[in-house]
Amino acid sequence: MFTKSPLRLAIAAVMAAPICAQAEVTVSAEIKNETAFWLDSDQATGEARTMLDEGGHDSGDVMKFENSARIFINGDVGEDSSWHLELRPVYDTEAPNEDLKGHKLYSQNDYLREAYVDTSAGDWDLRLGKQQVVWGTADGIKLLDIINPTDFRELNQNAVEDARIPVWMANAEYYFENGSNLQLIVSQAEENKFAGLNSDGDSGSPFIAKGVDAITGQVNGFLNITPQLAATAQTFTNGAPLLANVFNTAFPGLGLPAGAGLVPFAGFTVDGFSNTPFSFDPNVGIPSLQVGSGAGVDVQGYQLLSTFAQCGFDATCSGADPNANQFVTNLMPANSTNPFDTSWNPNSDRESAFEHLPLATFATFNTFSGNVVMADLGFGMQPVGVPGSSATTRYERDYPDDENVNFGGRFRNSLDNGLNFSVNYFYGYDSNPAVDLDWHDRNTGEKLQVVRAGTQPNGSIDPVNDNRSRAQIASGLAAGSTTSVLLRNGAGAYYGAFDPTTGAVNANTNPVELRFTESVHRTHNIGASFDYAFDTELAPVVLRGEFLYKKDTRQPVVDNLLLGIGDLSNGLTSQKADMFNYVIGVDVTVMTNLLVSGQFIQFRNLDYVDKSETCNVTYAANPLDPVNTAFQRQYDCSRYTADAAVLNPTNGLEKARENKEFYSLFLSKPFGPNQLGRVNNIIIFEEGGGYWNRLDAEYSLSDQLIVGGELNMYWGDEETQFGQFENSSNIQFTVKYIIE
Repeated sequence: MFTKSPLRLAIAAVMAAPICAQAEVTVSAEIKNETAFWLDSDQATGEARTMLDEGGHDSGDVMKFENSARIFINGDVGEDSSWHLELRPVYDTEAPNEDLKGHKLYSQNDYLREAYVDTSAGDWDLRLGKQQVVWGTADGIKLLDIINPTDFRELNQNAVEDARIPVWMANAEYYFENGSNLQLIVSQAEENKFAGLNSDGDSGSPFIAKGVDAITGQVNGFLNITPQLAATAQTFTNGAPLLANVFNTAFPGLGLPAGAGLVPFAGFTVDGFSNTPFSFDPNVGIPSLQVGSGAGVDVQGYQLLSTFAQCGFDATCSGADPNANQFVTNLMPANSTNPFDTSWNPNSDRESAFEHLPLATFATFNTFSGNVVMADLGFGMQPVGVPGSSATTRYERDYPDDENVNFGGRFRNSLDNGLNFSVNYFYGYDSNPAVDLDWHDRNTGEKLQVVRAGTQPNGSIDPVNDNRSRAQIASGLAAGSTTSVLLRNGAGAYYGAFDPTTGAVNANTNPVELRFTESVHRTHNIGASFDYAFDTELAPVVLRGEFLYKKDTRQPVVDNLLLGIGDLSNGLTSQKADMFNYVIGVDVTVMTNLLVSGQFIQFRNLDYVDKSETCNVTYAANPLDPVNTAFQRQYDCSRYTADAAVLNPTNGLEKARENKEFYSLFLSKPFGPNQLGRVNNIIIFEEGGGYWNRLDAEYSLSDQLIVGGELNMYWGDEETQFGQFENSSNIQFTVKYIIE
């Protein structure tokens, strides 16, 4: 059930002695069924399989049919020690894959949920083993409760104690004579679990956040988009002779060599191509392509870009070309199966991958494309792409060794006036994982250097000028010089279909891959809490608060300038940030037994990034036409902290708020004969217009049989943490049977 690590082996050894020595064991169990139904007929985030897939779920479809048991096994050893096991076999028939259906280590579905020994050593109380430790008690949100990670695969719908993931730890507490308490923790490092944050993407899970969908989603995830960007680059590489012929015909004397792939087009950008007018004879097809109008069918470059992306060189768009996207990943906006039925708008609401890369040059495309061979296809020697050699991606995890544990402590005390308070410190790996992007040689695994080389309007590349800063990139664009993204290994060899230094077929045949590396990072967590109870004429009141300063956590940062030139690994980064988060709550009991609890919650980013910048880009009317008068366009080249929960290619990679506020109201009241039932309602409003409301009730029909229900409603702005799950609203019914 657990891997061999010093912490876990040491704890297991301590546990084994009392367990083996005792004789009496007690066993109890809880058997439970949870059945949930979708309330809306629509599509949840990540549910689509293609850009044109409008299917999803229907109202009344079963969202969850989970059967589980919690088996509690307890024993005493002498007068001072005891041990405890909790086992949880579980299976959900409606989950989208096996990882979510049943057992998975260190998730809410772990078979071995808890296993610990309670004992003592001198004046210290010890709990050793797999367990939960709760430091925070805020409603509907985790602040100081950072010792154990949380399984968010069902968002906040599970009870906190069910979603919290027990880990192996040594938990020691000392009680002073004045009643104060000191607790010391040494614990295993584990991360929070989020639906979709894995190579599979968990398509069909109800609670995939847009921010996760941007990483691994079938349609919108850069993990899947990047290989299709490379496939489109391969199409252009293979079609470079056609493009050379088209532009040489339109501009006599230009002299573009047909056998040098995309390198002669180095200064040509995605936006430059997209805004170039073309025409072709529909009876002849793409081979009749001309710059300008008049050959029969007039199209814009972005429509050709969409055609090459979706269909490759397959005129029927049937999927025969292996480089065809076939409207699967979000490369260009698509309104129908006609690839010309698209749009192009990189200057405002960027909604697709190419719209995020308007300044990427054809030399950058050359870097993404794979190796070629020269073959005579009946009209001279032409480049032919080698299958499987264009850029791919890989998702991997890079987590600390088991020897790298978390540790911290908490001191609690009460003053004579009734004020209870605590101070906390925890040095551990942040439970929220970060994802970093890097280019690697796919065959050797070597991490590659990103070279940002200057390119001129005539297509010449300066690979020696490979240290262009943001300022140099921006000034170059204003002066008519673009920047191309090249990749180079330690030996100085460049990657791509053609060597950018020579224009010849590349002798370096190794393909490249963009690695998405999920990891956690050390953080310092300094916290405090208080609660104070007092009576008023109307009702008893409890005032409480939790505060947390978190140092060296990670935030996603988008650089639209670097992303715009195609520098994916530096345009989308995870960077250090310090946060100060707090919650202030008031609990009031009215009408005898109605608990009313209100909270104000704020997350303050102390290292918030918000650098507004507009890039002026000088173009010729056609970038390959050296005689045309130059004109300028403007692009958003800002750099900012993105909202990790909702950033997505479809919303322009949504910017985060520097200070994000939430407001919650929680009501709880017993009901029924002998108050055997309880009804609760919590509503949380988030700044920006997102809402979540959960109404739940539970009633004991007997000492053994308990029934319950739960209604979860999400609504509001779809670019908010809660509003994005509007199509995942659901109703759930629960039956529990207790065995003593």
